[in-house]
Amino acid sequence: MSKRNKVLLGGGGAVLLVLLVIVSASAKREKGVEVRFETVGRRDLVAAVTASGKIQPKKKVDVSADITGRITRIAVREGDVVQKGQFLLQIDPTVYEANLQRASAAMSSAQAGAVQARATRDQSQRALQRTKELREQNPNLISPEQMEQAQTAFDVADANLTASQHLVDQSRAGLQEARDQMAKTHLVAPMAGRVTRLAVEEGEVAVPGTFSRETGLLLTISDLSVIQVKVQVDETDVVRLHLGDSVDVTIDAFPDTTFVGRVTKVSNSAILTAASAATGQNDRAVDYQVEITLANPPSEVRPDLSATARIVTDTRKQALAIPIIALTVRENTPVSTEQRSASTSPPAAEAATPADTSKRTKKKESEGVFIVHNGVATFRPVKVGIAGEEHFEVVNGVHQGDTIVAGPYQAVRDLKEGARVRPSRESSDTAKAKRS
Repeated sequence: MSKRNKVLLGGGGAVLLVLLVIVSASAKREKGVEVRFETVGRRDLVAAVTASGKIQPKKKVDVSADITGRITRIAVREGDVVQKGQFLLQIDPTVYEANLQRASAAMSSAQAGAVQARATRDQSQRALQRTKELREQNPNLISPEQMEQAQTAFDVADANLTASQHLVDQSRAGLQEARDQMAKTHLVAPMAGRVTRLAVEEGEVAVPGTFSRETGLLLTISDLSVIQVKVQVDETDVVRLHLGDSVDVTIDAFPDTTFVGRVTKVSNSAILTAASAATGQNDRAVDYQVEITLANPPSEVRPDLSATARIVTDTRKQALAIPIIALTVRENTPVSTEQRSASTSPPAAEAATPADTSKRTKKKESEGVFIVHNGVATFRPVKVGIAGEEHFEVVNGVHQGDTIVAGPYQAVRDLKEGARVRPSRESSDTAKAKRS
């Protein structure tokens, strides 16, 4: 074979290969993009907010130490049920007993001093009265100096009595303080409930929690008759919540059971983190605390168990709905009245300023779905309502029975206006199942 024939043969093969590629691409375009079809229909929708948190009793009391002393006796254990006024633990009272005795002795001494001062005042008062009577009978018998001395002695005695009475009051206050300190060595339950935390052992030293609440904590008593779930809800969802909203709660410790509750409190202020509290600024995601009261909590429930709450914010019965995955966003340029008048009036269009032209041609994004008709996908704007788990409520834009592109996600995202589409095998199988 000559060199020329070889070149012609190779060139013909290349042309044939290009033609095959073009024909294949053209056939593929004619065949259309493979997508999942779905028919717009009606269904029940439930809008919900999901949040996680902890189980907490509605009421609990942390019993802390108000004085310093060694713990000599603990009368309860963690998990015990206690009644209000029941003895809990004893702090060594030796030092406080001595202080009480000292205060009692000081009180007795002050009272004795007051009795003595009163007697001195009464004696000075009688001496002053006799001096006055003698001077009235005969001014020559009592000199002015003697009269002044008697008056001064009475004034001093009266002042000493007043000081003694104040000293008695001071001693009485000191005695009461010593009694209060003594009473704090004997701790009793402030309310009925269960001991859910015992933070100390016998022999440890109890100290007041001056700077830290945890430092002085001895034990915690919780009222488990009313159980709540405290969850953190994002700022974008908290505005949808209302008092009384129904809640389904799952507790990790009871995986096969769902508990029912109601929203009883929605915080009005955000949860402050340690960093935001220190700086006064919060540039992170903002969460709000929501309290949910359980209707029938399990008897074995304990504080701080992990829980997940599904808060129902809205419901729709037989609402027109589309799959969430079908909703997409596209830019559209609706023809305005100004544009229509400009097209029929060339001089006015020429007189338009660049700012006016920019304003008229600015594109706007719209939410919508792709409607399928005769194998062609056409974008149609829609207005949606509440969001269920997998579907949006449609307020307007589509009708029951319309066929829309419902996936896959990447296909919906990349789909162009007027593109040819064909149902995927999944759509065909779903349609056959519905017919059967």
